[in-house]
Amino acid sequence: MSTNVGKGAEAQSVSSPGSIFFASCVSLVVTAMVFAVRGDIMGDLSGHFKLDPVQFGWVMGLAFWGFTISIFIGGQLCDLLGMKAIMGLAFIFHLSGILLTIFAPGYVVLAVATLVIGMGNGFVEAAINPLTATIYADRKTQKLNALHAWWPGGLVIGSVASFLLSQYGQTWQVKMWMIVIPTIIYGIMFLRLKLPATERVQSGISTGRMYMEALRLLFIVWLVCMVLTAATELGTTQWVSEIMKKTVFAASNQSAGILVLAWISLIMLIGRLFAGPVVHKLSPIGLLIGSAAISAVGLYAMGRVTSPVSAYVASFIFAVGVCYFWPTMLGVTSERFPRGGALLMGLMGAAGMASAGLAQPLLGNLYKTYGAGGALRNMAILPVILVVVFAIVFIIDLTKGGYKAERLSGSDELAAAMADGEA
Repeated sequence: MSTNVGKGAEAQSVSSPGSIFFASCVSLVVTAMVFAVRGDIMGDLSGHFKLDPVQFGWVMGLAFWGFTISIFIGGQLCDLLGMKAIMGLAFIFHLSGILLTIFAPGYVVLAVATLVIGMGNGFVEAAINPLTATIYADRKTQKLNALHAWWPGGLVIGSVASFLLSQYGQTWQVKMWMIVIPTIIYGIMFLRLKLPATERVQSGISTGRMYMEALRLLFIVWLVCMVLTAATELGTTQWVSEIMKKTVFAASNQSAGILVLAWISLIMLIGRLFAGPVVHKLSPIGLLIGSAAISAVGLYAMGRVTSPVSAYVASFIFAVGVCYFWPTMLGVTSERFPRGGALLMGLMGAAGMASAGLAQPLLGNLYKTYGAGGALRNMAILPVILVVVFAIVFIIDLTKGGYKAERLSGSDELAAAMADGEA
């Protein structure tokens, strides 16, 4: 099904919002499955390539750096090449990175493969974030939360599938092969779709004005906050499976450590799918304050667990805390700085993944110095800082009448046209 959207004499025929959104969700599932499976096979890879925790932390960090590079580049090329071309690049990088990992003869190729997969992940988000903000211009934060529900959704799928394959004695190579299937599916889906131009382009905002938005003080503060939220969420969740293997599951079935990640992901999936009423009641900034506070408690608690039951309780608290971080940070960016378009959303994603990349060797060092639980307890300082910063932004907003989303001229027309196409 197609609909006509756009501004000007000639409207652009595009696929229905539902079809576009579904394909976007599938592509995000792939990025999450890579994350989950890589977390599960950390021990296998480090043993196979004879790497210590710090070395392996640097290798895993390349996935985040690959994401950072590609989302930074892709965010600026979305308007020039179109979001469909960016998704084509995502497919190529995903497939080639997975195959390189499976057939890696040594440490160097493994490192390159990890970087390439990370670039595939980055190209996905470089396109689907502004794409979702474009097709749902009237409810950006809500729909970005719904979209990013399929990050934890993909983690659940990847974690459970990886666990089951372990129970049947399958190798880490088989687990990587599993990810090829949804990769091909989303590649075919996007090949058949017709995508719109970005909201910024359709609203007639110049490229120069887009770049000027990146210099606003509030956006720079928001970038710093993204660094801290991403380190809190992604920096730690990549290590959850390994840390739980060494703590509560050390004396039993170590492969069950991945189930804690699956549990965290399930809670995040449910929370993001039902984000609409929460965002409406608390406002995006209020939601972030609560998220940061709960995250700090959850991280500290996970660093103190001594049994499977306490591990699941602590990880539940952590999951509730980090649940809304990434999509709400992007939603606020799109609502408060809409003239920045795909560029600013790309910069936010780049800052987040660069932070998560830096957190990998940091966590590896904390893991080596303080032990498994100590690594998580030390990371709890990050969300504490966030509580303070978000509270300051919230107070400043109150002095100006509360949180307000900015709307571009033509965005109401765009939202109405897409809604008609969905009907």
